[in-house]
Amino acid sequence: MRAAWYEKQGPPRESLVVGDMPEPVPGAGELRVRIAVSGVNPGDVKKRQDTFGVGMPYPRVVPHSDGAGVIDEVGDGVSSAWIGKRVWCFGAQSYRPFGTAAELCVVPEAQVSELPVGVSFEQGALLGIPGLTAHRAVHAGGPVEGRTVLVQGGAGAVGTCAVRLGRLAGATVIATVQRAEQSDVAREAGAHHVVQSGEEVAARVAAIAPDGIDHIVEVAFAANIASDEQMLKVGGSIATYASNAPQATIPFWPLVFKNIRVLFLGSDDFPLGAKRQAAQGLNRAIQEAWVGLPVGARFALADIADAHAFIEERKGPGRVVVAVPSAR
Repeated sequence: MRAAWYEKQGPPRESLVVGDMPEPVPGAGELRVRIAVSGVNPGDVKKRQDTFGVGMPYPRVVPHSDGAGVIDEVGDGVSSAWIGKRVWCFGAQSYRPFGTAAELCVVPEAQVSELPVGVSFEQGALLGIPGLTAHRAVHAGGPVEGRTVLVQGGAGAVGTCAVRLGRLAGATVIATVQRAEQSDVAREAGAHHVVQSGEEVAARVAAIAPDGIDHIVEVAFAANIASDEQMLKVGGSIATYASNAPQATIPFWPLVFKNIRVLFLGSDDFPLGAKRQAAQGLNRAIQEAWVGLPVGARFALADIADAHAFIEERKGPGRVVVAVPSAR
């Protein structure tokens, strides 16, 4: 089969290789997906860059955790009824060497969800990491029905999903965006209110929610923690999955006096039950008249290095996908 891989970390055009590999065979409890579209996440790029100093976890890595395609083979203990089904998968390269940047990918059955009728492979390939992260970020602090949720970065991939999922869960959702032209993305996802981020964000939010915010989904922890504390009610919570800087100074005593809970979320290590709940919630979200996440750029498997460079160099908004042409 054709696949992309790297055996050393570094710049995309110096590390990524496209060539032939033996076809993988599903083991017990696993399914094999004939990949149609592979989703590229910033996390996939950071693993290849060795951003976090972990090094090469395996001698060879086929990148990308998310993808969509058709089941063509199952392992022992898995129903043959899966064969031929259109699916999306997540976590393919989480604690595993071979992800979705290949014609064929083997994943555990629990990490596969049937793609709803009418939903494209492309949209399916975008759901994994951002969708699971968003679901956990919305719900990790407890039920949000009837509560006020603030989604920082409501036009980003995780933020857009969080807006949609919060709205479906019955929350009043306020989204922040960096630029006014991003407001339509957050509103289309279901935000009740959209405000521009910046120095006046706390005042803008207070004008909408004078009693304060119950829960915040946070994309830039270091930059926003001080204003987050100002906006939260006593007993409120923050779920953060990213930061603009690796070190953060926090307003310790104000957070203590308000009894604020701060939840740090890493998608690779969410409990499997939470991931399955997220997958169900995402399928519901995309079935209920949501157009899904915008695609910013499309690449062929042969051009995977360009796909990674597109993300590294921030060449444009939207998600990045890699099409695998042999998929049926």
